[in-house]
Amino acid sequence: MDDALQQMWNTVATFVPKLVVFLVILIVGWIIAKLLAKAVNAVLERVGFDRAVERGGVRKALAKSKYDPSDVVAKLVYYAVLLFVLQAAFGVFGPNPISTLLTQIITFLPALVVAIVIVVIAAAIAAVVRELISNTLGGLSYGRVLATIASVFVLGLGVIAALNQVGIATTVTTPILVAVLATVGGILVVGVGGGLIDPMRDRWRQWLATAEVESAVVRQQVRSAPSAADQVRATAGRLQGQDENGGHVDAGNPTGYPAPGATRL
Repeated sequence: MDDALQQMWNTVATFVPKLVVFLVILIVGWIIAKLLAKAVNAVLERVGFDRAVERGGVRKALAKSKYDPSDVVAKLVYYAVLLFVLQAAFGVFGPNPISTLLTQIITFLPALVVAIVIVVIAAAIAAVVRELISNTLGGLSYGRVLATIASVFVLGLGVIAALNQVGIATTVTTPILVAVLATVGGILVVGVGGGLIDPMRDRWRQWLATAEVESAVVRQQVRSAPSAADQVRATAGRLQGQDENGGHVDAGNPTGYPAPGATRL
């Protein structure tokens, strides 16, 4: 009995200091994570991170959320720091399954952060591409369709690159791409090269005739459309006007771009 009691007291005497260190690390780390998250949020808002990201279409995704882009990044930083704190805290007890799991998650974080950055940059580029094409070919019936297709294509490439970064592109994107390409190839072989040759020939004649008619319109739209520099300046002016006037936009020119044919300074 004396030996059992002695072993119990030895276990308690060994465990209690570790528990105290665990709680101290957890509390101090939680405070540091909160302070760091607030600092990141303040810095991002000061450098205009929210305005830059919202140009890429993120505004629609966060329209019904109580967080803005800088808040989301601050939350990510907060939880990332908490993961390191938990790993350090549980490490006090020596090797254990929880520490192993936390180590695996922390190892995965850099790839996840890079994937998120790739998607954000791809969304911003897609928005710029759609805006440029829409303003250049806005007078055509299919101008907006071409702009949307181009932006979706750019965003799709960004998503594929992000999935590849986190290591799931082979298991997810490859079968989808193979299925899409096989479907398109089957349609081309059976439809264009098979029994729909005559109908497709007539349809191609109509499309070519329409292209000839609208080619002059395309050239006129390209000549009269504002240049890329004008569009960038107009976008910057519009965003600055929204910030200074609380979202006010000129009703006579809601796009902020110079009218086709207007004199450029």
